[in-house]
Amino acid sequence: MTFSSASPALNFLNKSETSASSRWLVRLKGVLLALFGLILLLGGVLYVKAEHILLGAEAYIYGYPLVVMDVTRTNAVSTQGPENQLHRVRQFPEAGFKEVVRPNADTLYTSAFIDMAKGPWVFEMGANDQRYEVMPFMDAWTNVFAAPGTRTLGAAGGRLLLVGPGWQGQTPAGLTLLRSPTQMVWLIGRTQTNGVADYPLVHRLQDGIKLRALTAWQADPGGAEKISTSWQPAAVKPPPPVQQMQAMSAQAFFNRLARLLVANPPAAADGPMLVKLSRIGIAPGQPPHWSPLERWSVGLGRWIADFTVAKELNKTRDLVRGWQTPPAMLGNYGTFYNTRAVVAMVGLGANLPADAVYPNARFDGTGQALDGRHRYRLHFKAGELPPVHAFWSITAYGADDFFLDNAIHRYALGDRDPLHYNADGSLDLLVQATPPDGDQKNNWLPVKQGQPFLLNARLYWPKTPALNGQWGMPAVERID
Repeated sequence: MTFSSASPALNFLNKSETSASSRWLVRLKGVLLALFGLILLLGGVLYVKAEHILLGAEAYIYGYPLVVMDVTRTNAVSTQGPENQLHRVRQFPEAGFKEVVRPNADTLYTSAFIDMAKGPWVFEMGANDQRYEVMPFMDAWTNVFAAPGTRTLGAAGGRLLLVGPGWQGQTPAGLTLLRSPTQMVWLIGRTQTNGVADYPLVHRLQDGIKLRALTAWQADPGGAEKISTSWQPAAVKPPPPVQQMQAMSAQAFFNRLARLLVANPPAAADGPMLVKLSRIGIAPGQPPHWSPLERWSVGLGRWIADFTVAKELNKTRDLVRGWQTPPAMLGNYGTFYNTRAVVAMVGLGANLPADAVYPNARFDGTGQALDGRHRYRLHFKAGELPPVHAFWSITAYGADDFFLDNAIHRYALGDRDPLHYNADGSLDLLVQATPPDGDQKNNWLPVKQGQPFLLNARLYWPKTPALNGQWGMPAVERID
């Protein structure tokens, strides 16, 4: 049986199909019109609130170092000890340490968050001709405003009067004045430590460092520090500062920034940035009052800033044999707000280049990302080891910028380790997940099987060739 074009059955099918197609087209047109309207609406919102979006991104980058410093301070008070009291770290951190990104396994820290409103303070460093040390003082914006230590004071040590931005008074005889630009100060001192066996000596050197109120020092110059007996660590350890920053809402971030701006005044050069902040309702001591749409716009700006920073960190631009060296303004950023924010995100607490430089590599010499699936070699030719007055090391970190857990608890290698040198005086460091054979185990820096990683070199008290670019790290060579 066949159907002609005039068949009633065919006519019915044609009519049914036509009707269904028409209804589908109507629905499709409705969806497309709705999407088009939404796109127009979003476009209109983005246009109207473009200033909030763009300035939100700028304000976030500008304020990030100040806010993360305060979050780090709060964490330290909860887990390490009270403010205005030295906290002497007596051993290297392990893989579970998450308080500060990219911790080191080269030095033992002597640190304190110091509230200048409760000062002035006397900081004393005992004589030390045995180990390199540097005691940088950072203001609330992460600028290093003083770096007493081996490089600047020699082996004699010193006594320093630490005062806040508004202090007026006479510096007592025997003290050298240090003025902080902000009320919040972070001392994050480092003393060279040549492995676990070196702990007893370094502990004695740490004990020669003191922090006391000026009034206590004047009453008894040779007296002991005041140690709090009431402080107790938090019952529940707070999340690492980096995680807290990621979880913080845009409103909470800028509320905190506005509060912190009062006691930690921006530099005079930041005047134009403060004008920009005021255009979106942010001022010292005045948290912003935004409409839901404005809050959304600023939050979008903050997201764009985070995305842009992450994208920039993964670029291979400005690499030399796969390595990137932080800029010379490290620790003294001026108005280079982008650089200051990035360092606060991935290397909070960085020294001045004169005290330490930090070449880092996420890629091998061919531009491929470093990954624990492969084995790598770092070859230093004879006479071309890192040029330093003090010492050097290379540390492996995971993608989260923290130590990689491994069975031998080795997180760094350097010139203080019993390295095996080649017959011609050259040196090969092996970076891989599995241990090598024989003497090369001494030269093994472990990473995690199948996981991405990065390498961070540290050159303490670098010589001129390392500072001016005449010397550079060799390429990381993939060997399988």
